[in-house]
Amino acid sequence: MSAELSSIDDNRDVAASSGPFEARYLAFLETITSLRGGLHRYCSRMTGSVLDGEDVVQEALFQAYRKLDTFDDTRPLAPWLFRIAHNCCVGFLRRRGIREQVESEVARASPDATPPLEPIQPALGKALEHLVLVLPPKERACVLLKDVFDYSLEEIAELVDSTVGGVKAALSRGRSKLAARPIAAPVSARTNDDASLLRMYVDRFNQRDWTGLRELIAADARLQVADRFVGRLVDSPYFHNYARQPVSWRLAVGEIDGELAVVIQHAAMDGWASKAAARLHVRNGRIAAITDYSHCPWVLQSAASVIIEHSS
Repeated sequence: MSAELSSIDDNRDVAASSGPFEARYLAFLETITSLRGGLHRYCSRMTGSVLDGEDVVQEALFQAYRKLDTFDDTRPLAPWLFRIAHNCCVGFLRRRGIREQVESEVARASPDATPPLEPIQPALGKALEHLVLVLPPKERACVLLKDVFDYSLEEIAELVDSTVGGVKAALSRGRSKLAARPIAAPVSARTNDDASLLRMYVDRFNQRDWTGLRELIAADARLQVADRFVGRLVDSPYFHNYARQPVSWRLAVGEIDGELAVVIQHAAMDGWASKAAARLHVRNGRIAAITDYSHCPWVLQSAASVIIEHSS
């Protein structure tokens, strides 16, 4: 393929290869449209970020595309994709520095010694997807797959490479922890310098000051427009495409589930409607990469909170 998504590294940089996605890959994405929202929902809750979640989905879908010739088409597609996505989440969490054991945790106790599987408390159910970050990866996955996606114990065991007994034990531990432990609001990891650079980027973008904007960006900056393009920013018509959009738009600084990011807004009857998000990757005081999720509206829709920073 002319554009190949490489694995997401510790700094969550965009892929190293370049070019538009081939028609075959886009056709593959079209066949899994009904699964895309669920995959993103799962990866977002596993990683703790709707933006990281989409990056992991992109990686998982590309891996699935490359493995299509090995897929047994007599089996359902959804569990196969969820397993690939789960493994990508595990790899992401490892690279991010989470060191809990995430491989198979075979339960030592017999089934009758496993604590009973009580339904999740109603008070927790509504916020469950956003509470699971307090859990280690395996417990997190088991609770999500059972209590959010309603997979069977046998299906979960296959997806997370465990046993039914191991899944039961992980569910019991995870549910107990969720019932007993409140979750703190997420805190953005951005430095003050990063935040200042992001605000300058938004201001100059809104002024259509493309020359001033490029002063903030490294010469070798990378661009990923999810589902559309990955490569060098200088080789793309990125700014031109925004300048010629037929709708009235602006960028805003916002917090998406506690992470400072760019929010793309369109004019609406009652003001501005937040439609999509973009993430700036900062290195050495310059913008080293841009990841734009304009073609993935489900990313912003999946966020628990989107707070727009109003300019003075």
